[in-house]
Amino acid sequence: MRLTTFTDFSLRMLIHIALKPQGRATIAEVAQAYGISENHLMKVAQLLGQEGYVITMRGRGGGLVLARPAAHITVGQVVRRLEPDFDLVPCFAGGCCVILPACRLKQALHAAREAFLAVLDATTLEEIARPEAELRGLLGIAT
Repeated sequence: MRLTTFTDFSLRMLIHIALKPQGRATIAEVAQAYGISENHLMKVAQLLGQEGYVITMRGRGGGLVLARPAAHITVGQVVRRLEPDFDLVPCFAGGCCVILPACRLKQALHAAREAFLAVLDATTLEEIARPEAELRGLLGIAT
């Protein structure tokens, strides 16, 4: 299982916002902290706003804030909303294979995918935004 770069950037942005003492971050701050293009992060911020994870505020004093507490956002929710598909092999999407009628690989891969998502569903943004002091130091976030 591999997450897209877009989902990775989205999770990083959410972590950064969760770590901000006032709970507000700018795209420029996130871009600088992670060394990511602001243009990429503008698209990320827009989608996170559309999906209800952040509130975007324009203008002076604007920025990004979490739309709900970090404890109420699970990594699984974010990944499920942002990933384009979870088809690990072509037969998941209806692809044909000669061994499909007797295949146990598909069952094992399906179980593995579900276990992967179950762990992410049980993990909150609040949990991955720890240890706060260390992460803030690594990201250059002043307290």
